[in-house]
Amino acid sequence: MGPDGAPGPAVPWRKVLWERQPFPDNYVDQRFLGELRRNEGIRQYRYWAVAREAGFVAEQLSCVAIFITLWLYMEQSLLSPETLLWTSLACALLGYGLHRALSSQGDSGCERRTRLADLQSAAIFLSFTFGFSPVLKTLTESVSTDTVYAMSAVMLLAHLVSFPYAQPSPPGSLSLNAALFASVCLASRLPGALHTFAMITCALLVFALWPCLLQRLRGNAPGQFAGVCVGVCVAGVAGLGSQWPGGAVLLALALGSVTLLCPLLLVRLQEHKDNIQGPWDEAEIQEELSLFGN
Repeated sequence: MGPDGAPGPAVPWRKVLWERQPFPDNYVDQRFLGELRRNEGIRQYRYWAVAREAGFVAEQLSCVAIFITLWLYMEQSLLSPETLLWTSLACALLGYGLHRALSSQGDSGCERRTRLADLQSAAIFLSFTFGFSPVLKTLTESVSTDTVYAMSAVMLLAHLVSFPYAQPSPPGSLSLNAALFASVCLASRLPGALHTFAMITCALLVFALWPCLLQRLRGNAPGQFAGVCVGVCVAGVAGLGSQWPGGAVLLALALGSVTLLCPLLLVRLQEHKDNIQGPWDEAEIQEELSLFGN
């Protein structure tokens, strides 16, 4: 239509802004919807693949439950610090050997740390932790027990929320610091300095070293990774059930929801996804930077 409402000249509409055309500013022709694209680049998920990846979340929940169970046993004098230290040492040596074996299979071309460097790092950490154990034991003496338990619960929740499940090796600084802070708070409520040292050493093994080994298993041995996740979940439920049956039931429901129900919801809702793209989207300027290389 022309400016006075009369039919304009029979000229084709062009999608340009630099020339005056006998069409309104909001005019589009029949080609507009012809460029509509739906669900472009949408990733299709498979249920069991999503459930397998969700196993890492369930496994981390179970690790927190196992750590709390060990602390409850030590608080009630049902587990001695010497037993926990020797068990942690055996698990650390076994996991270290398995990690190096998996590393030699998967990353043969990457530079790896030597055994001497790993031994030096472990010795430095154990020495400093053992030396500061009496200080850590008295760190929260002026804080009420209820406050310590509340801080520990909040920090463990922050650890679970901020944990880098997609790439947990090395663990994220926020999640690891939150877990270690919670372990220090709980360890300070144990009877002696040796208990504190054993609990913090166990916390490092569970929250720092174990995710690195599990990431290796997920990349190099997917079958064993699924079996290990199931075993850790069973151990977490069984251990918590020995101290708090109601908590074990809640943990089992949470693990079932995370590994079975949530992946099912994701796959089902994926069918109703409707994402549209078309000429109304913002323009993406593609520059050929190789032309400016010379």
